[in-house]
Amino acid sequence: MQLISQTAVEGRPGPNFAARNTQIDATALTDLHVYAKGQPYALYRELREHAPVAWVDEPISGAGFWAVTRYADVMKVNGDPQTFSSQRGGILMGTPKPEQGHPLLTRASLDAMINMDAPWHLELRREHMAFFTPKYLGKLKDRIAQEITSLLDAMAPHASEEVDMVEHFSSRLPLYTLCELLGVPEPDRPKFLEWMHYLERAQDLAMQQRVGTLQLSPDLLTFIGAFNANVEEMFAYGRDILKKRRAEPREDLLTAIAHAKLDGELLADEYLDGSWLLIVFAGNDTTRNTLSGAMRLLTEFPDQRARLASQPDLMANAANEFIRMVSPVIYMRRTATRDTQIAGQEIAEGEKVLMYYGAANRDPAMFDNPDALNVERANSDKHIAFGYGPHVCVGKRVAQIQLEEAYRQILGRYPKATWTGNIDIAPNNFVHAISRLGLRLAG
Repeated sequence: MQLISQTAVEGRPGPNFAARNTQIDATALTDLHVYAKGQPYALYRELREHAPVAWVDEPISGAGFWAVTRYADVMKVNGDPQTFSSQRGGILMGTPKPEQGHPLLTRASLDAMINMDAPWHLELRREHMAFFTPKYLGKLKDRIAQEITSLLDAMAPHASEEVDMVEHFSSRLPLYTLCELLGVPEPDRPKFLEWMHYLERAQDLAMQQRVGTLQLSPDLLTFIGAFNANVEEMFAYGRDILKKRRAEPREDLLTAIAHAKLDGELLADEYLDGSWLLIVFAGNDTTRNTLSGAMRLLTEFPDQRARLASQPDLMANAANEFIRMVSPVIYMRRTATRDTQIAGQEIAEGEKVLMYYGAANRDPAMFDNPDALNVERANSDKHIAFGYGPHVCVGKRVAQIQLEEAYRQILGRYPKATWTGNIDIAPNNFVHAISRLGLRLAG
């Protein structure tokens, strides 16, 4: 199979068919810094009501895209991979080019399972599934519970003080879980925290470079040097440990990735890099941001926090409600393989289609009073924060287990745990990336 990074295309300029709904200016969807204030839910609402399939000019590439914001339409796109391809242009708003960022990071972001169509996507997905079965996850759940207890024990002396939930809890729990799944040796695990710190800044740096606003101050040059060093270290480590697993297999996810095949052949080094990047980023980022986002929600809706603290049997349902409201993955892109229609809007072959999960998950046509947290919501499990169809996130149950057990223990020990109002969100329009969140466990 030819490398996706060698075949992916940006998308056709357009729109090639007239846009039916033009009254809403949605260019803010392309602005990273809009998302440093959180997802633009007011804009999502306008789009759902007046322009549910809206054309958006993408100023950098010149190839705009269709923004899809209603639940039913997002489900339609996700559920039809023959018409809406992941592989043709990748899953990002713009198809990255090696010169617009770190070349190895850019290439690996395309040469990964998440960007593949059938049959290759299914071939790789099948290799992962043994580590996401109920039997395996049952064993993992016990280890996750122990780690949560340890993290809360370490925070206990500071329960009445403000601490950064991201630093002390939200970044550490998914890292532990991921490393347990992968089989990463304990001495190597702190490296993952450092790599994630730099990966979340990658999109912002690449965008500044693309638009010509990157100002190379001494501090930024120092950061870029550290960024490049960490990216190189991350991939070198991944290649090394995956090749060790080929030589010495173990019962872990790293071994499954190392022995995965495409068209009957072991993965080329480029696809090993892509698999490594995907598992490091996706296995960490979405759960971390939902853990932090859930604390903000419970503070904004104190009646729901009190209900959940008094009725811990609601926790499984609440975890889905947290995921629905946070929607940590902001969008996913597909590219039309033929002329088609979405909600009556004609879409041309080759045009990009972006599904906005945060908008779909707050669609009142699907969720009653969608902007309110409701831990007893009857259909909270219908959220599509992890996608739908053949590309639904393989690790979604792992994320749910972490959320359920984390908040079961947090609220069991600290029923008045409170977000202090202090928060930093990275300028990122792909992932809702909370980089700091003030927490006072004792309320």
